[in-house]
Amino acid sequence: MSSTITALQIQKKNKDRVNVFLDGEFAFGLTLMAAAQLKKGQVLSAAEIEMLRQDDERHVAYQRAIHLLGFRPRSEAEVRQHLRDKGFAGEVIDAVVTQLVQEEYLDDESFTRFWMENREQFRPRSARALRHELRQKGVERAVIDAAVATVDEDAAAWAAVEPKLARWSDLDQTEFGRKITGFLGRRGFSYEVVRRISRRAWAELGKSGELGTDE
Repeated sequence: MSSTITALQIQKKNKDRVNVFLDGEFAFGLTLMAAAQLKKGQVLSAAEIEMLRQDDERHVAYQRAIHLLGFRPRSEAEVRQHLRDKGFAGEVIDAVVTQLVQEEYLDDESFTRFWMENREQFRPRSARALRHELRQKGVERAVIDAAVATVDEDAAAWAAVEPKLARWSDLDQTEFGRKITGFLGRRGFSYEVVRRISRRAWAELGKSGELGTDE
């Protein structure tokens, strides 16, 4: 069934979009660029109308994804979930993600490097904790395995602890041990790493006696 364009009106709240009216009723919105090919009185087939709607939905979804990526890099799974939450259909999401990958806006290997570098700089964590975080982001296991294989656990644990030493310097031996053990444990470090770094930190503060850690 065909319909006739009876009006093309620029939206009041978004001057970059145009409301399309068919047979006297609002039908859908389009970008200015897409609407430029249309004119009042033009007759559109049902297939043409559906194509315009689908193209616009992909455009809107793409813009939503680009906006999300403007805050920080994201994994492919994060972008897919964001678009699902916004109500976009699966085929639209697939098309947008494919386009973003082709344009190199999405790359899980690059995202993984970003995530690990960010953690290393601002909040060092163990390989186990990083693995868990990246799995939550939907990154594939093979990508995670390759990335976390490079983690130096002792270096990461020391980087996490060192800024805290001045604050903990007045603690007694027992309390210091509990504090550092809990701190590193919450970041996923193993008992052996915690023990080594705890003793190094205690010695770094110039304290006497060998620091023990709870099993």
